[in-house]
Amino acid sequence: MAMMGGHYGYEVMRSLRRDRSVMQERIAPGTIRRIGACAWPFRWQIAAFLLLVVVSAVTAIANPLLMKAIIDDGIVPKRLTVVVWLSVAIAALAVLDAGLSLAQRWFSARIGEGLIYNLRTEVFDHVQRMPVAFFMRAQTGALVSRLNTDVIGAQRALTTTLSSVVSNVVSLVMVLGAMIVLSWQITLVALVLLPIFIVPAKWIGRRMSQLTREQMQLDAEMSSVMTERFNVAGAMLAKLYGRPEEEAAHFSERAGRVRDVGVTVAMYGALFRIALGLVAALATALVYGFGGALAVSGAFELGTLVALSTLLMRLYGPLTSLSNVHVDVMTALVSFDRVFEVLDLKPMVAERPGARPIPPGPVTIEFEDVRFRYPSAEEVSLASLEAVARPDAGRPSQEVLKGVSFTARPGELVALVGYSGAGKTTITALVSRLFDVTGGAVRLNGLDVRDATLESIRETVGVVPQDPHLFHDTIRANLRYARPDATDEELWEALRAAQIADLVESLPDGLDTVVGDRGYRLSGGEKQRIALARLLLKAPRVVVLDEATAHLDSESEAAVQKALKSALRGRTSLVIAHRLSTIREADTILVIDGGRIAEQGRHEELLARGGLYAELYRTQFADAPARAAVTDSPAG
Repeated sequence: MAMMGGHYGYEVMRSLRRDRSVMQERIAPGTIRRIGACAWPFRWQIAAFLLLVVVSAVTAIANPLLMKAIIDDGIVPKRLTVVVWLSVAIAALAVLDAGLSLAQRWFSARIGEGLIYNLRTEVFDHVQRMPVAFFMRAQTGALVSRLNTDVIGAQRALTTTLSSVVSNVVSLVMVLGAMIVLSWQITLVALVLLPIFIVPAKWIGRRMSQLTREQMQLDAEMSSVMTERFNVAGAMLAKLYGRPEEEAAHFSERAGRVRDVGVTVAMYGALFRIALGLVAALATALVYGFGGALAVSGAFELGTLVALSTLLMRLYGPLTSLSNVHVDVMTALVSFDRVFEVLDLKPMVAERPGARPIPPGPVTIEFEDVRFRYPSAEEVSLASLEAVARPDAGRPSQEVLKGVSFTARPGELVALVGYSGAGKTTITALVSRLFDVTGGAVRLNGLDVRDATLESIRETVGVVPQDPHLFHDTIRANLRYARPDATDEELWEALRAAQIADLVESLPDGLDTVVGDRGYRLSGGEKQRIALARLLLKAPRVVVLDEATAHLDSESEAAVQKALKSALRGRTSLVIAHRLSTIREADTILVIDGGRIAEQGRHEELLARGGLYAELYRTQFADAPARAAVTDSPAG
């Protein structure tokens, strides 16, 4: 199988395993033009790369012709000088070919890695600017695939696919031209054998592409199982509710299917190589038989026969690769199209031209007749990024907030209470502009947040959700995420205010302690206090938080409540209240029901009315005084 060794053998096998289902894809108009724009920064490197590919293809044809000359002009007439010089030429050609290969690899790497860098950074920057609604719908694995698989597939369009097409076209033209010049009769005989090779190759190619697609799907499913079971939350759920024997059997079944498909793919590959080797042997036998008879009769020289047989070895590889080039090109176009699809999805929450920073000083929060509905799937996401069917596709979502108006003045604490699903979390999300209102306005110091710079909103508003997230990094890195230039002393000051400095000091690695995936190495109360320390380090003028302490033990709850007092002191605060003590201290209580403010006032006033708040007090807060007496005592 010498004819298919090295470069051509790899290219043919790679081409055969391409997924032909891409031919059914529809490419968006303008994709090729945009690919050109992506390639434009590398235009001179691409030109040099293609020039090297052409020169390399030419040198590959020169070698058989030198072999012909060394036999016909040197060995047969016994001219030693010719043999020596032509041998030196063949050696020099080999050195040149090695240098060309090295230069091609350098240019290919520079172009490919440069394109990957540009696309990855552009997609990453674009995705992180998408609204929270986008991440609520998109599957994380699908997004990561766009940054990895599709970007690399796009890169191959400008390196592997482009060089393969150019190299194969040049090689095919040069080989056929040289063979016809040497002997059109033998060239015709060689081409007659071509269908015997191409037809089985196409059949094997279709089967291998199907198996490869199945193999990739099985690998993805197996990876999904591992990802779900190996993160902390998944592992914990499996230990609490799972059945280890069934889990192992389930995974074993999937892994077994991957194994079986892998064996089948390997056997089809072996069948292809054996069939190709057989055809090559038959073609060589035919050329030597027919050509040998012509050489014996004196029709042409022995060197010509050797050159023709060598050129024949270089004929089938380019032909097979080019027969599948439409699949290669379409695969590259689909990869680019999938990347552009993400880049074309416009963020719903974006900074307007001429946006201004929020005015300085203590902040007043104003909600004026605010209406809001969550965006539909088509507005914020792509169907290809969601792993499940979208039953809500095409349907407008229900209105969540229906004319909410209130004012939180500088330094005031406004508590939001209400049954689950009333709209409390939605109200807090609008303050930090995680979403944009669909009616009315949210203002900070008189400036509509839609007209404010996003940076000033981040600086002004600090948020601690009910389940705060910590990165799988050190305590120091998680704190400095809020303020990268903070000194260690400032970190400790924030930790002391958050009532967790003693714990961090007691850890062997102190601030360099790694908190684990999502902070799971810390308890719920410890994680909340780290999050509060991060908020204090940021020192925002507005604090928005979901005061979740119901799931904490008494000691942790007392520490968190003390930390909360530090976080809220002197700041305009909007709190989803879960505790009676916070509600009693609130300057204003907003009772949310069905997306509206049903009642508002202070604790005693609302309780005396005997309305919805009184009902909430009886059902949610009636058992709180005993705990509040413990957790809100001066010592607590």
